Amino acid sequence: VVLRGEYFYAAEGAGGMRVYDVASFAKEGVSQRIIRAPFSPLGHDTHVPSRNATCVALPTNQPIAPERNKGELMRVTNQEQPFHPIYNYAFVTDAEEGLIVTDVNTLADGEPRNNFLERAVTWNEGGILRGARHVTVAGHFLYVAADAGLVVVDVNGPLKPRRAAVVPLKGARASALQFRYLFVTDDEGLKVVDATIPAKARLVEGAKVPLADARRLYVARTYAYVAGGREGLVIVDVEKPEAPRVHLKFDDGGRLNDARDVIVGTTNASAIAYVADGANGLKVLQLTSPEIQPKFYGFSPAPRPELIASYRTGKPALSLSKGLDRDRAVDETGGQIAV
Repeated sequence: VVLRGEYFYAAEGAGGMRVYDVASFAKEGVSQRIIRAPFSPLGHDTHVPSRNATCVALPTNQPIAPERNKGELMRVTNQEQPFHPIYNYAFVTDAEEGLIVTDVNTLADGEPRNNFLERAVTWNEGGILRGARHVTVAGHFLYVAADAGLVVVDVNGPLKPRRAAVVPLKGARASALQFRYLFVTDDEGLKVVDATIPAKARLVEGAKVPLADARRLYVARTYAYVAGGREGLVIVDVEKPEAPRVHLKFDDGGRLNDARDVIVGTTNASAIAYVADGANGLKVLQLTSPEIQPKFYGFSPAPRPELIASYRTGKPALSLSKGLDRDRAVDETGGQIAV
């Protein structure tokens, strides 16, 4: 799932990919908190059908409008680059169909009567993306977890994807990129891929942490936070990316035992981990504070998680949307996002 601006993108398995209007979420006087169409389905259809949509990702979750950043005069005045073409699209993985690319610019043009989404391209060259289940976007490269392993796809031309590299892995599940390294979970645990040159991505020999049921993950500064299924939240020290080691495992006395996804962010000056704990719902963990970590100052204080809130969802909590990257201005391949 991805939240950007007024819209919420969700990969819904056999239901394909759908975008929901959340502009009036929890707003007083609105009867529907999350809706499919703000006025009438006759003038709004943001559903992209597919056989088994597993993940959806956007190049940025900042509310951007690429069509407005056109014209030489405006770019000279503001000293801005034009947006790279990838910023027009959402990228969807489908376990049977591979990669689906759809233009989502219509949701940013201020015109509510033309919100119709459709596929721009479907790509699965030679079946390389069979079993695709997760995608990470980094500049104009996609890192797709599939049956073949970690597949690097170059989308410098978004409508003409091409295979750049394949890193063999056993049951690749998810990935997260930070600088030169891609941290990947698979059937054997957490592994590290050197992605300095994406087209020559390679597994770092010996850089792995065995885990019984590693799912999705989030990397923040010198720690990787892994949703470890029945092991709870596994925090891995990655200050030395080629020599990761377990910092601690937190399962709240056995009550956090179905961790599927984790997102880390700063809320009211505190570092917080939000965990989708499957059958147990949403768990909120405070990672640092003066009470639990007297030395919590500095660039990357050691996290000491404690449960501060939980919410039992009606069905298993599977995925979480990332918070806003407030100060992110340039992507991994040099494309401008914002000023």
